[in-house]
Amino acid sequence: MSTTALPASIDVASTTQVPMSRLAKVEIRKALDTRAGRWFAVSILALVLVVSIIWALAAPDDSKDYGNFLAAAGGTLGYFLPILIIMLVTSEASQRNGLVTFTLEPRRSRVVIAKFLAGFGLAVVVMVLGAVIAVFGTLLGIASGASPQWTVDGNLLFNGFVLANVVGILTGFAIATLLMNTPAAIVGYFAYSFILPLAVGILSEISSGFGKVAPWIEFNTAQTPLFMGDYTPTGEQWGQIAVTGVIWLVIPLVLGITRLLRIEFK
Repeated sequence: MSTTALPASIDVASTTQVPMSRLAKVEIRKALDTRAGRWFAVSILALVLVVSIIWALAAPDDSKDYGNFLAAAGGTLGYFLPILIIMLVTSEASQRNGLVTFTLEPRRSRVVIAKFLAGFGLAVVVMVLGAVIAVFGTLLGIASGASPQWTVDGNLLFNGFVLANVVGILTGFAIATLLMNTPAAIVGYFAYSFILPLAVGILSEISSGFGKVAPWIEFNTAQTPLFMGDYTPTGEQWGQIAVTGVIWLVIPLVLGITRLLRIEFK
């Protein structure tokens, strides 16, 4: 009587895991390999350039300092950078490649980290290019006859440009992981960024009591000191940013990452 030999077992315990840097590079390629992702990134920079040119031609001469161009670039990036992050995160569901991604790297937490690193890296590159475009805008201001100042207030650079855009990136990441659908996430982001602040502003005008409460419950309203005045929130305003940040950023981010770690891809 013959016996059938059992196949030898395969020991994968000693297999070297894929480096995080390689996973992040893959996510960057996935974000830019599609025409939508690539041209959207180019469009963001083109829009910053258009805003800088308009500012150089239309703004008063005393408003053509580099800081003003940097603030204009930061405001433009703040609205559109999160969409780039949304498209990167939701690609697994919208392009139906999640099954491949999580088969090649079954530890989903590493994929989530790689997506965040890739999105943050792309955002930093776009922000640096935006700052370079602001330099070009300042030079245009000089060509138009202005004598701009090149110094930048530290609060504007950190709070108004860096911190505000980082918060926007995290918000886009949270919405994307929570919804995992590109159109729904983009619509949700614009509703959060435009419709919600508008509704809160109207209610604040109608009710002075609600106007006092709004900075404690609505994240966009709480962030206003980062973009206006001396770009330096008071202690109370930092508290409002922290409280609303937990409500609108931390909680959705935790729920979204938890969902992404458990969602079933087909």
